[in-house]
Amino acid sequence: MFDARNKDLADKIINYSTRTEKGNNVLIEVFGTNGTHLAQEMARATFDAGAHPFIAIYDTEVLRIERERGSTEYWKRRREIAGLPTMKEMDVYIGLRAAENIYELSDVGREADKAYNEEYLHPVHMRERVNNTRWCVMRYPSPAFAMNARMSTNKFADFYYKACLLDYAELNERMKPLHELLAKSKEVHLVGEGTNIKLSIEGQTWIPCAGDVNIPDGEIFSAPILDSVNGHITYAPSVYNGKPFGWIRFEVKDGVIVDFDSDNKEALQAILETDEGARRFGEFAIGTNPHISEPMFDILFDEKIWGSIHLTPGQCYDMAPNGNNSAVHWDLVCIGSDVIIDGEKVRDGRKWIHNDLIPLNPENFS
Repeated sequence: MFDARNKDLADKIINYSTRTEKGNNVLIEVFGTNGTHLAQEMARATFDAGAHPFIAIYDTEVLRIERERGSTEYWKRRREIAGLPTMKEMDVYIGLRAAENIYELSDVGREADKAYNEEYLHPVHMRERVNNTRWCVMRYPSPAFAMNARMSTNKFADFYYKACLLDYAELNERMKPLHELLAKSKEVHLVGEGTNIKLSIEGQTWIPCAGDVNIPDGEIFSAPILDSVNGHITYAPSVYNGKPFGWIRFEVKDGVIVDFDSDNKEALQAILETDEGARRFGEFAIGTNPHISEPMFDILFDEKIWGSIHLTPGQCYDMAPNGNNSAVHWDLVCIGSDVIIDGEKVRDGRKWIHNDLIPLNPENFS
């Protein structure tokens, strides 16, 4: 897909998000040929920065075959021969998800998913890439993506670039009071339709994200104290490994998902049975991008929705740890719950009402 704004987006990714420097090795993986034009602009921007682009463009049909037929042994070999050796040489990683059909992997079986997650995704990406590169992961617009967002293709493209090209330096300044509040607080209580859940955040590390990890960006995250999560929570629509979920509900006791329901319950059960850590939570975050308002079956956008939180089953991040380990990391989003911090309501539904946080409400952005 050609769009003149790709040059601006590539410049932001290379020079702002990943802070690419002269001599850096930059791995640019493009999943779907729809993203070729943006890959071209990122190659130019990388060379302009005096760095070295390593570009891989993958056909989504080939990816589906690999995921359907790849065994534990295959992914081990892929990891040891190509995955880890390459990632260890990289200073910067950019992952561009440009598939036309987000459900391409929906028929991949449970054991095949497990083999890929445990033997490749977790060691190569969750451990090596996340902890040892400056990385940015993003989606690319397409007519199919626009359809999921219930927009025309042109309108969606305008929305996409507006959300991605947000003034992240300004957003970072506006998030500072929220960061300060969370860093000194002990407990978060979420109350909304189908949701009433508490979690301890005392002493946890908080990471504000304003264009330096994902594009689009706009969130602040940490991890709950592992055994502190109690209550129930209902999530918005989501897609995980190509499998769609219209809604999900968890019942949680002492940090463990003890009961669950969904319109795709069998697939949900398979994910939660991946390993012990899949039934615990490795991340808690608050979405702050003022230009993203509704779910569109894409985690990288949906987790940034203003007025949302995500309480994530699975692996924690080493930069904000709580001890949970899993091959799963699923940023499930809950939209519109009240946020009560240490007994004080600071967000009423989707609107910030705490005086220091009102600048984060969408109407206060240009």
